[in-house]
Amino acid sequence: MASLAPASSHGALMDGIYRRQKHIYDATRKFYLFGRDGLIDSLDARPGCTVLEIACGTGRNLDRIGQVWPGSRLHGLDISSEMLSIAQKRLPSDCKLACGDAMDFDAQRLFGQSAFDRIVISYAVSMIPRWEATLEHACHLLAPGGSLHVVDFGDCNGLPKPLRTGLMAWLRSFHVSPRGNLLSRMSSLATENNLAIRTRRGRYGYFRRVTLSR
Repeated sequence: MASLAPASSHGALMDGIYRRQKHIYDATRKFYLFGRDGLIDSLDARPGCTVLEIACGTGRNLDRIGQVWPGSRLHGLDISSEMLSIAQKRLPSDCKLACGDAMDFDAQRLFGQSAFDRIVISYAVSMIPRWEATLEHACHLLAPGGSLHVVDFGDCNGLPKPLRTGLMAWLRSFHVSPRGNLLSRMSSLATENNLAIRTRRGRYGYFRRVTLSR
């Protein structure tokens, strides 16, 4: 089910982080990765719609997408073979999984198609070194009428300063760096690629959801 590629240095780093965490990842992340289910509920991924999640991890989101939007055709990419080992066990056999770098993967080679109706990136932009290149690549993979859906940490400016400072320090220990210019970069991509943009700021600025539509 998964197409494996040689591990990059970032892939090796992610494998090192998740080799043990993968077994408790979903049980712990549900307490602070907010906004994911709202994104999924708004996908409008009807039967036959091709959905690609970039940095799909354990397959938690793809599993829920399949439940909320039955009949959608699921695809998942991740740089960590450790995380994909969990996704393989969780997802149905018709879900196509592949190991690759989010910044420049060859969709045609890995999945047999070069464009997707829906592309999802959930709490991964803050962990991908060249995240801007990843967003640009994702825009180029949108099919006519397709949309890119991103959710990640926001500025958290609504939180008390000590709590916000502690949260950011804790996230850094997991190699997570919230992107303060996420919205401005996606606005630029919308202009450059003639895409419509919609955005939602979560409570206290904890998360930011952005959708680009062709």
